[in-house]
Amino acid sequence: MQHSVSIRDLSLNFGNVRVLENLNLDIAQGEFIVLLGPSGCGKSTLLNCIAGLLDVTDGQIFIGGKNVTWEEPKDRGIGMVFQSYALYPQMTVERNLSFGLRVAGMKKDEIEKRVARAAEILQIGPLLQRKPVELSGGQRQRVAIGRALVRDVDVFLFDEPLSNLDAKLRSDLRVEIKRLHQRLKNTMIYVTHDQIEALTLADRIAIMKNGVIQQLADPHTIYNRPVNLYVAGFIGSPSMNFIQGELKGGAQPTFVADDGTVITTGNYQFDEAPAASVKAVLGVRPEHIVIGEAAHAMPFSTDVEIEIVEPMGSDTLAWTKIAGHPVTFRCSSDTEIRVGQNLKAGFDTARGSIFNAETTNRV
Repeated sequence: MQHSVSIRDLSLNFGNVRVLENLNLDIAQGEFIVLLGPSGCGKSTLLNCIAGLLDVTDGQIFIGGKNVTWEEPKDRGIGMVFQSYALYPQMTVERNLSFGLRVAGMKKDEIEKRVARAAEILQIGPLLQRKPVELSGGQRQRVAIGRALVRDVDVFLFDEPLSNLDAKLRSDLRVEIKRLHQRLKNTMIYVTHDQIEALTLADRIAIMKNGVIQQLADPHTIYNRPVNLYVAGFIGSPSMNFIQGELKGGAQPTFVADDGTVITTGNYQFDEAPAASVKAVLGVRPEHIVIGEAAHAMPFSTDVEIEIVEPMGSDTLAWTKIAGHPVTFRCSSDTEIRVGQNLKAGFDTARGSIFNAETTNRV
């Protein structure tokens, strides 16, 4: 399989601080990869290493099969879109788009062709004679994307391009970027701390923590089979509920919560069922907890009291306790639910995740 970008044993130190450590990553031709994680996890640093904006301490970077570890950014065959737009304020949109091509000495008619194509794809034709100060944030970001687009490269790098925009614009431009990828079929590497962006845009997501990729998989796998407690807690809004306890080993392992509540594991697919008992954490997503009549049909159900209700428009979130642990669940907005109400809540452990409390890895 042709890899568009390959990263081999990449390490980067700032003085005595290790920011990236022996990182390996293969990105297929035309793939949309999202680097996801909290601030300081190394995702933008990794992107800047691929772009050539930072010199690596160790390891190699290949783009299109060519070793570019020590190449200048302009020679790497990449287009980069920054969070800050980085447009030239005194130039029109058209001049901003064509500036890099003019500096590279490209022929005038070729420049015009590329600018016209980028303007058409991004629907910024009417803005070409305006200056950045006359544009909205969303329009500026389109121009920034256009500037990468005219370079006609194989790999696009996006560094949190939507984080300066309001929620509505973010969601509109997210769709635009997805459409752009489907149309161009270029390789795209996209950095964000926004999990909605990651889940909606990515072919695969690399979840990072302290310069190490914790899990690299498609959005469905990341969401439904998180590899460890960190990934499980990071993905999902509201985040996964965690119940502390012990997993009793044997032919049919059983989870016993700290307060003694027994929760059957039923059809749960163990990566490796423990032979002996281990301290464990059971994770259940809010949308997998059901209430009322539906709870009776679940492998595990219990009586709960509603503590807080949060109407969210399309659905409602509610807080309660299960097995002594605070738990959030999601129900449809037309479900009548109130604070102080007692009802049945239940779930199927097969849809949950069980982690070893010591190693934090999925079992």
